[in-house]
Amino acid sequence: MAFNGTWKLDRNENYEKFMGKKGINVVKRKLPAHDNLKLRITQGNKFTVKESSTFPTIEIIFELGVTFNYSLPDGTEISGAWALEGDKLVGKFKRLDNGNALNTVREITGGEMVQTYTY
Repeated sequence: MAFNGTWKLDRNENYEKFMGKKGINVVKRKLPAHDNLKLRITQGNKFTVKESSTFPTIEIIFELGVTFNYSLPDGTEISGAWALEGDKLVGKFKRLDNGNALNTVREITGGEMVQTYTY
């Protein structure tokens, strides 16, 4: 199972700009630069993702293809589902406050998990 394991944040590229586009205030946009994010993923019949960081620790349990509601660490409420598309874990979500799409792709490349957001 490709995603099983603990993944540590190594770098954020354009993340502050991404957060600004989402409408997140400047203080919250600066927080990830000081974060020590680790994702622990356990893949079985359901996925369990534990996000631990300098800030809140969150555990999410979900089934592929099943819609669920989730609150991001910045307080944004979203609804959507994850799916496997080839070797990629793809999340398609909508913000509950404004209906805007927030999509995420997680893939393993060269021993690293690369996570890409589209808003």
